[in-house]
Amino acid sequence: MRIASLAFTLSVLAAPALAADAGPLVDADWVKANAGKENVVILDIRDKVAETELGDTPYIEGAVVAPYASAGWRTEIDGVPGKLPPLDQITKLIGDLGIDNDDHVVIVPWGTDSSEFGGATRIYWTFKYLGHDDVSILDGGWRQYDAAGGARTAEAVTPEPATFTADPQEDLLATTEEVVAALEAGTKLVDGRPAEQFTGKSKSPVVRANGTIPGSVNIQHSDLYSADYATFARPETVKALSEAVGLATGEENIAFCNTGHWASVAWFGLSEVLGNKNTSMYDGSMAEWTADPARPVENKSGS
Repeated sequence: MRIASLAFTLSVLAAPALAADAGPLVDADWVKANAGKENVVILDIRDKVAETELGDTPYIEGAVVAPYASAGWRTEIDGVPGKLPPLDQITKLIGDLGIDNDDHVVIVPWGTDSSEFGGATRIYWTFKYLGHDDVSILDGGWRQYDAAGGARTAEAVTPEPATFTADPQEDLLATTEEVVAALEAGTKLVDGRPAEQFTGKSKSPVVRANGTIPGSVNIQHSDLYSADYATFARPETVKALSEAVGLATGEENIAFCNTGHWASVAWFGLSEVLGNKNTSMYDGSMAEWTADPARPVENKSGS
């Protein structure tokens, strides 16, 4: 009995230790060392795996698969694309992947570039919003894992459904009404889109008008991830980008883009890498903001 009790105690103590050595970003060596352990779920969100030239072993050993573009991580609500699904839908998706509230989730994208990596930051933000803090992203995604010689397998895991319970952290999700209030209060609004869209020279088809929310500053998502080296920006780089747009340490801000995808890259950099926990994200972003012609849009391009 004493031996069993000791074993139970050690297992309880080991669980927080695992989470403690996993930050918002983990490297390929961490994944190689921890994949397959109890309460560690490797979540492969890569799209179009079957269309690649990876041969007969295209998966990380022990991973569950839920592609970013097709698994149901985002949905259209009231005509606005890319929004967080209703709680019952998103928690069922997560539970059906075999993820419960005791698991540490490691999200694996391709790691191609900042836009593709945004799938990982968006799902990371989703877990955080749902109150699940035990979540990380494999820095550099599949590219880094494969380069490090990680074990590969032919088939992904078929998960046994679990129960995942949400505890929404509303301070991470900015609504349109909160953006209006922030605009009136002079709260920093951080546009994560390319400069051409920020200034109004071009726009996404899902956005009604060229331009940005008045008074916004621009931190381009592409400045936060190196496509050449497959790594997310280090804290000192995010700090420099933040300071360059006049965002003070710990200053309240709301990140946005077109549909809350690129915004999640900016949110992740500011909140998780830099540590500014006064950062939230506008899920509806410019698609929702411009849906009402009465809301102001600033076109800096002069066109």
